[in-house]
Amino acid sequence: MLRFLVRAVFAGLGLWLASEIVPGVGIDNTGTLVVAAILLGIVNAFVRPVVFVLTLPLTIITLGLFLLVVNAAMIGLVAMMLGGFHVDGLVPGVLAAIVTGVVSWVGSMIARDTERR
Repeated sequence: MLRFLVRAVFAGLGLWLASEIVPGVGIDNTGTLVVAAILLGIVNAFVRPVVFVLTLPLTIITLGLFLLVVNAAMIGLVAMMLGGFHVDGLVPGVLAAIVTGVVSWVGSMIARDTERR
C-alpha cells in the first residue's frame, strides 16, 4: 500500500509538471490532481497490462515506441473519467506521458535508493 502511495505521489508530480509545461494538458485544481494521480495508478495497475498484451505485436514492430501511445491512452482515459483534467489530443497526451514517465522513473530511483539504506 505504501508503495502504491509513493508511486501515486510521483505520478501526481509528473501530471502537475506536464500540465505546467505541455500545452494542451490542464488540471483545474489540487483536488483534481490528487484524484487524477490515484486514478492513473489504478488504471496503470489494471487496464494497462491488458492493453499492453493486446498491442504487443505492434509494440514489437515499433521497437517499443508504441508504448508511448499506450501510456498516452492511459492518461487520456483518466482525463475522460475526470472532469477537471483535460488532454487535448494525441500529441499533448504523448508529451504528458513522457513527462510523467520521466518523473515517475526519477521517483522510483529515489525511492529505491532510500529503501536500500
